[in-house]
Amino acid sequence: MMTIIFYSVIFALIATLSHKFLTGDGDFTLLLKGKVKRESFQDKVVWITGASRGIGEVLAKQLATLGAKIIISARNEAELERVKKHISALGKHGPEGVEILPLDLSSGEDAIGDAVEKAVSLFGGAGVDYMIHNAAFERPKSTALDVPEASLKATLDVNVMGPISLTRLLLPHMLKRGRGHFVVMSSAAGKAPAPGQAVYSASKFALNGYFHSLRSEYATELHQKIGKSSRRRHRHRQKVELTLYQKGIMVTVVCPGPIETSNAPDTSTSGQRGVREKRVSSERCAELTLVAASHGLKEAWISFQIGAKRVETAAQKGNTYSMNLLFGRKKE
Repeated sequence: MMTIIFYSVIFALIATLSHKFLTGDGDFTLLLKGKVKRESFQDKVVWITGASRGIGEVLAKQLATLGAKIIISARNEAELERVKKHISALGKHGPEGVEILPLDLSSGEDAIGDAVEKAVSLFGGAGVDYMIHNAAFERPKSTALDVPEASLKATLDVNVMGPISLTRLLLPHMLKRGRGHFVVMSSAAGKAPAPGQAVYSASKFALNGYFHSLRSEYATELHQKIGKSSRRRHRHRQKVELTLYQKGIMVTVVCPGPIETSNAPDTSTSGQRGVREKRVSSERCAELTLVAASHGLKEAWISFQIGAKRVETAAQKGNTYSMNLLFGRKKE
């Protein structure tokens, strides 16, 4: 009898976890973390780029309710004023807890440097605890050969050069304070590209490579400092993790799939006209992003459908986020 009960419990657990995985809107590790850790953001300073609409605006709202102090940046100052007015009543800090810092990520390193100095001086010089790289160049879908040089440059300036310059200039301030967390809103297109997204995918691949490398560089430097003693090499992993923690710098890369936003263009990755993938709401995307950041995840995927064969499926005019891709099944 006990054996039957044991196997029944195991089966039920497997069935529950399988259902959660198959119907979930994020990767398994992310979903298992549960809720946002409020204490991670309480009274912390969070700087969000691309905060005038879409996911950036929703992130600002949710962070306000979590008790964070927020710096919102975008090019459109009027829209930032609207966002501030809307979220000021949501947080414990009121209007004083939201600062507007207009910023154009394509304006060059001097202008970005001025913004960084301004940001670290806000809230009584408290510095920046979280930097959420959310701004992105909105692109219409087009083939690689049809992308004009101006569009190529605009995409790379905003999606790649801007965030990298901002990070390079802000990181020394974080290191001096001994803490800081970069949250990078990348894309599933930076992992599994599809036709019509060549330049956008390239920008997200670059973003992923930079921030994962940024994290690994600390480990490389520490490895060199630890030495060659066999006893020390035996304890290498523990010492690296301890010293990285003491450095206080963290990086979380978020890769959303199709997201439903009120002002986003049709960025469906399906090759069929009129076919749309099941999309995660911008509210849920923001929530899962904060879950990932508050639990210190290195990377998180947000999508109802995660597959690895999007390119060949899109070429066959199929849904590039189909669940069938997860198991390698082909359309009959």
